[in-house]
Amino acid sequence: MKRILIACCVLIKQVSFGQDTLRNENPNVDSFYILAPVSVRAVRAGEKTPFTKTNLSKKEIQFANQGVDLPFILNNTPSIVVNSDAGNGIGYTGMRIRGTDATRINITLNGIPFNDAESQGTFFVNLPDFSSSASSIQIQRGVGTSSNGTGAFGASVNISTTETEKEKYIALNNSIGSFGSRKHTLQFGTGQKKGFYFTGRLSSIASDGYIDRANSNLRSFYIGTGYSKDSNSALRLYIFSGKEKTYQAWYGIKEADLLAGNRRINYAGTEQPGSPYKNETDNYLQTHYQSFWEKKFKKNLRLSTAFFLTRGKGYYEQYKANERFSKYGLIPPLQNGVAIEKSDFIRQLWLDNFFYGNNNTLQFQLKNTEWTVGTSLSRYQGDHYGKVIWSSISAIKNPHSWYNNRATKSEGMLYVKQLTQLGNAIYLFYDLQIRQVHYQINGFRNNPLLFVDNNYTFFNPKVGITYSKKTWRAYASFSRGAKEPNRDDFEAGTIEQPRAELLNDLELGLERKTKKLTTTLTLYHMNYKNQLILTGKINDVGAYTRTNVPTSRRIGLEMEASLLVNKWFSTGGNVSFSRNTVEGLEEYIDDYDNGGQLRRFYNQSTLAFSPATLLNHYIRINPTKKIEASIFSRYVSRQFLDNTANFNRSLDPFFVQDLRISYSIPVKGLSQVLVIAQLNNLTNTKYEPNGYTFSYIYGGTITTENYFFPMAGTNYMLTINLKR
Repeated sequence: MKRILIACCVLIKQVSFGQDTLRNENPNVDSFYILAPVSVRAVRAGEKTPFTKTNLSKKEIQFANQGVDLPFILNNTPSIVVNSDAGNGIGYTGMRIRGTDATRINITLNGIPFNDAESQGTFFVNLPDFSSSASSIQIQRGVGTSSNGTGAFGASVNISTTETEKEKYIALNNSIGSFGSRKHTLQFGTGQKKGFYFTGRLSSIASDGYIDRANSNLRSFYIGTGYSKDSNSALRLYIFSGKEKTYQAWYGIKEADLLAGNRRINYAGTEQPGSPYKNETDNYLQTHYQSFWEKKFKKNLRLSTAFFLTRGKGYYEQYKANERFSKYGLIPPLQNGVAIEKSDFIRQLWLDNFFYGNNNTLQFQLKNTEWTVGTSLSRYQGDHYGKVIWSSISAIKNPHSWYNNRATKSEGMLYVKQLTQLGNAIYLFYDLQIRQVHYQINGFRNNPLLFVDNNYTFFNPKVGITYSKKTWRAYASFSRGAKEPNRDDFEAGTIEQPRAELLNDLELGLERKTKKLTTTLTLYHMNYKNQLILTGKINDVGAYTRTNVPTSRRIGLEMEASLLVNKWFSTGGNVSFSRNTVEGLEEYIDDYDNGGQLRRFYNQSTLAFSPATLLNHYIRINPTKKIEASIFSRYVSRQFLDNTANFNRSLDPFFVQDLRISYSIPVKGLSQVLVIAQLNNLTNTKYEPNGYTFSYIYGGTITTENYFFPMAGTNYMLTINLKR
């Protein structure tokens, strides 16, 4: 393993034109930043930059990657809560970091934006088993350093696939587990041959899911190739694609069913009389094309340019009962001269989109200063349309289209970063970003006459100072982030349109690393203006919409520690304490008795899905060099389903433990035979990390409906990795 790591580092060093002149002799220097290509370094935080971050190595990713989606790979990092619609981490998954959801977490793949341009969400189900191609992951909590794509309001996650191996190889990874879960991955690479390399991956993941009918059928591939004649230039090309078919479980489970023990019930498809509709599925194909050219012009001047295209197309199929023909723009058929107004239908909601652009990065270094100038230009074009493919009353010979809305989003961004060393231990940093967005929406499915044509210009400055000497690192930074509303927010109405959000983030950190003990302490204060949150207010078409609240904030303390007791025993973990508040909250409750909505006012309340306490702990034992056993413990305190801090609308605290054992078997002719067995939820805890709620007045009484997304009880995954 050590030999492979050294070879990989040498190769990446060649591609990235040498090491950072600001690097000192600290043995704990951050190689995730130093040895990365320019395109990745531009969006990552280095050891000397004043930001809060966590790095995951290729080995850590490999051990956690047994078929689950990417959020579950990050499950034991600070201030994160993950969830899964299917209940076992395969299929649609989600994550929140510091209480903020995926629409506020900036995700980049090799520096290329991954967030959906309209919803701003991240759908890792579209890239199944992408973790098998990841060489490193960096999580920046808070606003972080400037990145490409949507603004970061909770965190940034940068995933790199740039690492290649010096020698040719072929690897086969197979996993099987509970609920019919299975993963098969074939990877191969040519190694470096006269400056050329080629790598590839084929993956297949399938699962029945913990929730009834929440099955997944996922396929993906990855191709990476590059050429570097010498240390002065490099050309790289990546093509990766994912195809997913998942039976939906996104309705959750009613509280009454949960209390009755029906934890696995699924309401999707049940509008069909009799048995549930078999094809109530999400079907999507997404392919990414990324090309990078890097050139060293002078001793300290480096340029990287990247072109990218993301192509996505797919649909969600639904069985809808007893709906009007007029809803779909169809003329009601006549029976005996009488119009039949209603029917059962099968419909498909389609999304067909292109996202393409260009990123450029210029880095210039002097003895004590490094400048980075970056630009990004991108354009998104998305067509939203619906098809009716069947009716229970009259035949539909060809699919009937009842809406067709186009949206376009153009974005331009420029940032300048400077890191300057003062003396032996002080580093000053600033990062100035200007981002401009033009967003056009040509109607919505339920509101076809609502058009949006908005321009936004954001200035996001960041400044900080770092002290780094020997085993100590301390930093302080102030960052500003701003972002535009997402597509659903604009459907609020023709009169009341959402405003852009603003975040001021103050981070203070102290860290000490020795050979045996690493400790980190982080204090943060995230102050929001006009944050968009759900208040129960409905839009023009009767759907719940997010509204701006004047003031909200997150104040927290994150502590991390790891201790190498001796060569066979280590322990560590992290704990997060936070206070997450919103001021001047207006809650709206549907009033079915009198019509309209009842309004309630709260001077101060708690932000939804923001637990006050999060704890992760691990114990790792290595009785021999070939065997490793780890037990992971995780505690999440109470989370509120809405922003009113109502105990009756909340998720119970939970504590779960997982056990993982790995055994490396020496086999002649193979460089690796690794067996990994993981037992999740050792104590069979019944818990729900996600849900939603709504309330209404009927018969003079306020009724609250809670829905939950349960996670599986005790379950297992068994993996065998072979490499030659």
